[in-house]
Amino acid sequence: MDTFDAIYQRRAIKQYDPQHKLSQEEETKLLEAAIQAPTSFNIQHWRFVIVRDPDLRKKIRTEFGNDQAQMTDASLLIIMAGDTKAWQKNPDRYWQNAPKEVNDLLVNWMKPFHEGREWLQRDEAQRSIGMAMQTLMLAAKAMGYESCPMIGFDIEKVAELINLPEDHVLGPMVAIGKGTKDPWPKPGQLPLSELVKENTF
Repeated sequence: MDTFDAIYQRRAIKQYDPQHKLSQEEETKLLEAAIQAPTSFNIQHWRFVIVRDPDLRKKIRTEFGNDQAQMTDASLLIIMAGDTKAWQKNPDRYWQNAPKEVNDLLVNWMKPFHEGREWLQRDEAQRSIGMAMQTLMLAAKAMGYESCPMIGFDIEKVAELINLPEDHVLGPMVAIGKGTKDPWPKPGQLPLSELVKENTF
């Protein structure tokens, strides 16, 4: 599928065929596409929690997810998380294939850039989650599947359910699978004239 077609045709789909399963090859293809997204310093903060246990998916849906059907019915339910301290964890590996002078420059810059700036660490992890998630959804669309990003759930309770480490943040969930119902027309896009500014506000 053409890139622009995937961008314009991607929608948040709520209804899925609960009998449909992605093959392991398809799942791997989606995740490998997702990790092509950019991250600051190539830190790759993202962590993908694939919820396979049907009982866990049902618990998330009925107790903490506002009974959203896609949480149980989609082929995949992925909870997006980010490691806020990834910049501290063996940072040489993020630039292991770069020339030594590039590796030294960027790895040595990571600590002074992040240290003591917890707000930045969290922001960078969430930015990375967002870029990976959009890449994942566009890849799914290009493969003929639908997706639905979700923030309508109890973040604290779901974090407990998946044993989210203390140095991680929880992002949205995304459901991916075979849609069974067409979306309604797009509800309305703001005009570029309202969104785009020249140089300053």
